[in-house]
Amino acid sequence: MTRACDIPGMNVARSRFPMPEMSLDLPEGAGEQRAVLGGGCFWCVEAVYQAVDGVTSVVSGYAGGAAETANYDSVCSGQTGHAEVIEVRYDPARTSYGELLRIFFSVAHDPTQLNRQGNDRGTQYRSAVFYETPQQKDMVEAYIRQIDASGVYSDTLATTVEPLDAFYPAEEYHQNFAERNPHQPYIMAVAAPKLEKLRNSYGDQLKPSFRDDLA
Repeated sequence: MTRACDIPGMNVARSRFPMPEMSLDLPEGAGEQRAVLGGGCFWCVEAVYQAVDGVTSVVSGYAGGAAETANYDSVCSGQTGHAEVIEVRYDPARTSYGELLRIFFSVAHDPTQLNRQGNDRGTQYRSAVFYETPQQKDMVEAYIRQIDASGVYSDTLATTVEPLDAFYPAEEYHQNFAERNPHQPYIMAVAAPKLEKLRNSYGDQLKPSFRDDLA
């Protein structure tokens, strides 16, 4: 099994990784916001964002396809149009959409891989950002161009930018999977290296409980 730390791009240092030049123009006092991100197996991407300070909830699920096929067995066929995604709810007073995107592109997955992450292959594992507003779309597209121009990756990004028509929560047994199954082989091989990179690169942005857990 390919470990996340062996995937090209997973060792890009934070100091080399740019923050988005654009930011969301939110009204003063804006409440909880949402980001929907696809970066391969949702178990592992979920684990990364559960550790980030300012994130209030993370739910694994599906986006990009129809309601009637938004279930694990159907999505695993790769024929439904869905991607495995996470819905991140966050407090914009404590973190930003830009910071979440920076972690997404530098830690949560390898955005240069087309329709796969490591040995997980298929369009359901594609790198994707699902936007809800034109401003989100413009910001993500601009950030992808910015990352490509920066040269932090040797390959161009394969990330798609797609409208969020609906988010479908995954089955209950998928939720908090890494936290509930830390010694499961896939979690140890794929999620654990991502959490280690998160601690090393963004330790100042972790929730206090995760700083202790990862110390």
